[in-house]
Amino acid sequence: MRQRSLIAITAALAAGALTLTACGSRDSGDKGSDSGNGGTTVVIGVDAPLTGDLSAMGLGIKNSADLAVQKANKQKFVNGITFKIESLDDQAQPSAGQQNASKFVSEQEVLGVVGPLNSSVAESMQKVFDDAKLVQVSPANTGPALTQGQDWQNKKVRPYKAYFRTATTDAIQGPFAAQYVFNTAKKKKVFVIDDKKTYGSGLAATFTEEFKKLGGKVVGTEHINPDAKDFSAVATKVKNSGAEVVYYGGEYPQAGPLSKQIKAAGAKIPLVGGDGIKDDTFMKLAGAEATGDLATSVGAPVEDLPSAKQFVADYKAAGYKEEYSAYGGYAYDSAWAVIEAVKKVADANGGKLPSDARAKVTEAMQGVSFDGVTGKVSFDEYGDATNKQLTVYAVKNGAWVPVKSGTYTG
Repeated sequence: MRQRSLIAITAALAAGALTLTACGSRDSGDKGSDSGNGGTTVVIGVDAPLTGDLSAMGLGIKNSADLAVQKANKQKFVNGITFKIESLDDQAQPSAGQQNASKFVSEQEVLGVVGPLNSSVAESMQKVFDDAKLVQVSPANTGPALTQGQDWQNKKVRPYKAYFRTATTDAIQGPFAAQYVFNTAKKKKVFVIDDKKTYGSGLAATFTEEFKKLGGKVVGTEHINPDAKDFSAVATKVKNSGAEVVYYGGEYPQAGPLSKQIKAAGAKIPLVGGDGIKDDTFMKLAGAEATGDLATSVGAPVEDLPSAKQFVADYKAAGYKEEYSAYGGYAYDSAWAVIEAVKKVADANGGKLPSDARAKVTEAMQGVSFDGVTGKVSFDEYGDATNKQLTVYAVKNGAWVPVKSGTYTG
């Protein structure tokens, strides 16, 4: 991974240009840097996969966080403070994410971080941020253990107070999918596949538990290499199992080819996955026979939310080259949550940031509450989003179409 200079990067919305500002030395503490015009500059870090197979989602996260920063500056939302973003590429790799976390911590003008996309990457970052009392808000992590501890199914214990998320968890998403598959789609036999990663295996496990509880039968299981593209052997096993549906715990780079190859093997059955497969790239990889495949995703469809109309319009007007993708609205809300927390801290300190701003911003995040793009944004005692809504999408005419929204009823 190449070395980056210590710069804060701000995307100029209309022109699409980049303004580079050197990260200068600090007088003391961690309260942002003097902008040179009597104001204070606060940097919000963004960590996501900006290159590689998952870059469609990662770039949507980066752009949406940038849009929130631009709006806050335009409105002068926090008097005397100018916000900027600095985005780093984690390549969906935990080791890169940990390096990025250390870099953000070393830059004391960074008072909050949005990201990452992957739960496995988040695991490598949490302690780094928590030790530095630097708040992290993920728009996409769904692994329950991140907020509730490794033994979350028996005893919930919050491991890191600096970690928050605006997305709901797989403890809800997996069972929600199982209820839809069993009760609505009327599929009773499932073949379960996962990619062995934190997100995929966790999602598959919660789906399986609920599906069995409902009376469904798991007729086969398989683990795949997340870097693989040839799934012919797995596809043959699915065909021979008599499964009526396949549940895949993983992400779209593998889910698309997997769906295509299962159908090519003669199993004309739907593939169902979580929010990790809900990207338009899935259809490009899965081909025409992807029609009928299903995905759950956090929240309600952004395009259908009255609260998101301005976001959708502003994003389009900004001229970003990439779509906001599955987590755009959540990334915007994550960045805005950091902005709200900074405002709380400044307002409580006579309009200026205190010397221990990082710790104060982390404390303030627990009480943040506002009407966001994705609905009401606030956090429970574990740092989890209080918004537990989910949606099932189906592939129709080459696009993801919402077919059911609601909450998991356990």
